[in-house]
Amino acid sequence: MTGFDIVMVIAIILFARLGMRLVSRYIKMKQQDDDENGNNND
Repeated sequence: MTGFDIVMVIAIILFARLGMRLVSRYIKMKQQDDDENGNNND
């Protein structure tokens, strides 16, 4: 592996972690919004 390959692997891992964090945060916010909307309709 050349230096460029190593840098690309590290970048892909970091972007994957960032993407997972953003998706999990979006799902959590979506669930909170659904809970608030459900409580307001009752």
